[in-house]
Amino acid sequence: MAKALARHILVKTEAEAEQLKKRLEKGEDFAVLARKHSICPSAKRGGDLGEVRPGQMVRVIDQVIFKKPVRVVHGPVKSQFGYHLVQVFFRD
Repeated sequence: MAKALARHILVKTEAEAEQLKKRLEKGEDFAVLARKHSICPSAKRGGDLGEVRPGQMVRVIDQVIFKKPVRVVHGPVKSQFGYHLVQVFFRD
């Protein structure tokens, strides 16, 4: 079965997600921004979602994790929880 290692930042607004993405593009540390801004419990781990299998996450996040290029920050991606920035480290 497929699996991936990913992390994310979850915020309430698209504007906040866009701002954080710009900061990431300028070289700020993903884990630091996740700890400070993410509203997901994974924030304590720098946004680390750990090893994920298909179907574990909400569908839109699942699609990013299993279909988009790795090592790129994707988003903002809207879900019922808010707006996500997602980065996949590896997938197999």
